[in-house]
Amino acid sequence: MAKKNKKTWKEMPPAARVGFVALGIAQVTLMLAAQRDISKRPADQINGPKAAWRVAALINFVGPMGYFILGRKRPGAGPGAVK
Repeated sequence: MAKKNKKTWKEMPPAARVGFVALGIAQVTLMLAAQRDISKRPADQINGPKAAWRVAALINFVGPMGYFILGRKRPGAGPGAVK
């Protein structure tokens, strides 16, 4: 089996470091935005229990994006909405 070539932070090229930090900042920003939205949005405007979405929003990228796409009810999407 081939040995994996793991690089330390100092061995990474500068562009890779910048990309890594940018992705980290994006992840934390999405997670905080989702957590804030969950706490401020009334439960009747969220699909499913708030506690479940809080936990799901902690999962890297997938959780917050899932909440913003699937977890929030759309205005006018209820029964009797005009299409």
